[in-house]
Amino acid sequence: MLYYLYEYLTANGIHVPGLNLLRYISFRAAVAVLLSLIIAMVYGKRIINYLRKRQLGELVRDLGLEGQKQKEGTPTMGGLIIILATLIPVLLFTKILNIYILLLIVSVLWMGAIGFIDDYLKKIKKNKDGLSGKFKIIGQVGLGLIVGVTMYYHSDITVKRKYADAQVLNRNNVEQNFMPTEKSTVSTVPFFKNNEFDYSKILFWMDEEEQQEWAWIIFIPMVIFIVTAVSNGANITDGIDGLAAGTSAVILLTLAFLAYVSGNIIFADYLNIMFLPNMGETTIFAVAMVGAVIGFFWYNTYPAQVFMGDTGSLMLGGVIAVLAIILRKELVIPVLCGIFLVENISVMLQVAVFKYRKKKYGLEYAQNNRLFKMSPLHHHYQMNGYHESKIVNRMIIIGVMLAIICLITLKVR
Repeated sequence: MLYYLYEYLTANGIHVPGLNLLRYISFRAAVAVLLSLIIAMVYGKRIINYLRKRQLGELVRDLGLEGQKQKEGTPTMGGLIIILATLIPVLLFTKILNIYILLLIVSVLWMGAIGFIDDYLKKIKKNKDGLSGKFKIIGQVGLGLIVGVTMYYHSDITVKRKYADAQVLNRNNVEQNFMPTEKSTVSTVPFFKNNEFDYSKILFWMDEEEQQEWAWIIFIPMVIFIVTAVSNGANITDGIDGLAAGTSAVILLTLAFLAYVSGNIIFADYLNIMFLPNMGETTIFAVAMVGAVIGFFWYNTYPAQVFMGDTGSLMLGGVIAVLAIILRKELVIPVLCGIFLVENISVMLQVAVFKYRKKKYGLEYAQNNRLFKMSPLHHHYQMNGYHESKIVNRMIIIGVMLAIICLITLKVR
């Protein structure tokens, strides 16, 4: 919004001292992250007090975990803090009409609404099951469909790839190193020298023109799967104080860096990666959400004063998935979101092994010989006597290591 004000004033010959700083993504990103952090920390306390006043506290099932019952009554739906603290700086400092920004705003509101309805049914309507699982899946699929169709058909979503002999072409104009702008379903494959993968090539029995025409058959279902998987992974990870917020902040900061280098043709040329026109604006969105999540983390660390609820966890997972997809880095998700992945897998393995042992050896044996003492994985460590603060800190450290590995893939191929 302020950027458009700058453009309007400049076009009309009105010069306001310092306003030209709004030209720079780096400046707008810095101000956005600072503002989001302040909003989350200052107004977050007021939102927590409001939630407490309305008695929107967490209902805790007794799972035999140490300190669990003390969490009873802690305000939930704190994801509203993250949403508010993200959207205000985004609306102020980004080019709102940028298609990537519009997709991300839709993702925040869409997944935030699904999570809010779930929390509302649990806390206000006293429906312990909340929103039915199938409706959550329908919502996640709906967002994936919106993102996939927009990515595939919108004319502003393009890529510029480097020529194979770009070093020869490189003289004084970096643009010479890149092919013309094109519509493509190409993505980035980490750790490989020829690290671009086009979803259309899966349709190998078709000729090249047919592959491009029918690539949506592969691309859109893949987008839907990624959005659903990552949002569920974040939701499952949100089980102890600070875990989902801490790990998400690391992931979002990494994606913010990738957005900046992918949207800057000089860095894209230097790092030998795809240049994504109009992508730079998403840096501002990503760092604004980093600030919002860190500000929320201030109140969510042990002992938590507020929980994000599904309003926050489903939204964070959905936004992370969409960010990775629009950055053409979705194939890096298994590494970057490794904590989410492991938490998800631990639940699936626990269920699968229990059903297998129950069928083969009987119910009593299956109950006494579970793969994990409890799933998701963070509860297994709690059952082994680890304090939840130690679990969270160590998982965040692992998350930082995974993020560094992802950044290394920019050069190690």
